[in-house]
Amino acid sequence: MEKGMDEQMESMYTCAVPVATIWTSPESVRELDEAGIVNPVSMNRWIAAMTQEERFALCKEKRIQSQLIYGEPVLVESIQNGWARILAVWQRTGQDERGYPGWVPIVQLKQSQPLNDLEGVIRVDVPKCQLWHLDGTPASIVVPFNTVLPMVKQEGDWVFVSTPDGERRIRKQDVCTAASVHQFEKYSSATAAERAVEFLDLPYFWGGMSSYGYDCSGLTYNMFKACGLFISRDAGDQAAEGEGIPVDDPTVWKRGDLLFFADDQTGNVDHVGFYYGEGQMIHATSSKRGAVEICILAETTYAKRLCTVRRYSEKPEIL
Repeated sequence: MEKGMDEQMESMYTCAVPVATIWTSPESVRELDEAGIVNPVSMNRWIAAMTQEERFALCKEKRIQSQLIYGEPVLVESIQNGWARILAVWQRTGQDERGYPGWVPIVQLKQSQPLNDLEGVIRVDVPKCQLWHLDGTPASIVVPFNTVLPMVKQEGDWVFVSTPDGERRIRKQDVCTAASVHQFEKYSSATAAERAVEFLDLPYFWGGMSSYGYDCSGLTYNMFKACGLFISRDAGDQAAEGEGIPVDDPTVWKRGDLLFFADDQTGNVDHVGFYYGEGQMIHATSSKRGAVEICILAETTYAKRLCTVRRYSEKPEIL
């Protein structure tokens, strides 16, 4: 579909690749990022080709904003030279009340079509999940944790789903089902922290919103999403939500509370992790190991920067 230099529009699209990166601008893409902006996309190849320094440059040079996962809806505002200016409507942000803004290659999106006779939705509940063609042969796409797709029907050990690539089937044991995206079973914030344990050692990836790599707030957002709870996308916004818990009294902290840390220079929130109990934190860190880890908070450089503790699942109005 050919688009003009600047086609003004407002229409719904969905992410048509396992993971699509939301860029700050089309000019943010480096030559070494080519594997991340095509369709089909290979997150493994893109990440493997980067040094840790090149991965961290995505953050330091403010190249990436966030990511989409397969089937996630976006509002496309305009298309310019093969790039779509989008709003990720499931990712709440203080930047725009409609959704998280940024740019995505149009080849990684597909225009949404009306769907009829659906039985609800599924959410992928394993780190990676194979899709199958209707004849039982494996499709070429493996989707990440928390992928949500419309459900057509259930039959035996299979669930049939509508995808950007047509109807596919998926193993029932790999998914959760619900009547709508907001009606998945709700679990506690302690359960959200436990889900994070499943991703220990997963590489840190700035802007990461998939089981190929999370950033700090991408981890917290997605573990709450896996528990049926939608919180804001970024740490700064997350720190303004939920219930405030005393920062100076760790005895009242509970597993699943979120710990927020401020930048020494600006005072702005720049990091978040789950409190895991017994003085421990589980978080996606860009320092040292550059991965999801459990640590003793008092033994880290983060301890002196702790600024806010928030509790979420007891505040249903933020869901």
